[in-house]
Amino acid sequence: MGFTLPPRMNSAATADVRSLMARKDALEDELEAQFEILQSQSVTMDTPLVDADGFPRADIDVWAIRHARVRIIELRNDHKALMDKIMVALQTVYDPSTLSQEQRPTSTAGSVSGTLEPFARVDGVAPGSPAASAGLLREDLVLSFGPLDKSSFPTSSLQPLAEMVAAQENNEVVVEVLRSDQRVRLTFIPRRGWGGRGLLGCHIVPHAA
Repeated sequence: MGFTLPPRMNSAATADVRSLMARKDALEDELEAQFEILQSQSVTMDTPLVDADGFPRADIDVWAIRHARVRIIELRNDHKALMDKIMVALQTVYDPSTLSQEQRPTSTAGSVSGTLEPFARVDGVAPGSPAASAGLLREDLVLSFGPLDKSSFPTSSLQPLAEMVAAQENNEVVVEVLRSDQRVRLTFIPRRGWGGRGLLGCHIVPHAA
């Protein structure tokens, strides 16, 4: 899936995010290749490489496995550091204060008198999903999602949210919602492999006040 960013946003920051995302994809491709080496040997990161007598196992390529494990640890550390950089870069991209007067949306989207306004509504939450684990409920109104608030969406598209979630896979994201006139803070961990589609397992649609 390609990484797209609104052309009206800060162009320098957008280019930086694209570069970081390209590095992220390359890291993930190499991680997958290193895990395939382990899978080809029918071992995991924790499988013993010596036999009952303490000698290297003869049925596997011990050197290749050790090399792959070391590289996986290095890549995981690099990936975590890169995700932190991407998060900071995305904040710059979607921060209206970084835009020129011509780039800023003409609407009054954003907070009024310091009060967050809803920009999205939860239309459904899948059981057992990361969204459900975080406590998200149908009909919750989203006030903020990580660094994003209503001012981050110059159009009705929720693309900035999708991109931020993708960049924060397996990392905590603080989300604030409006529920029955009460503001509720939730902590999400977007992830794959939970048993359903997407990283969150919820359907979020634009909200118009």
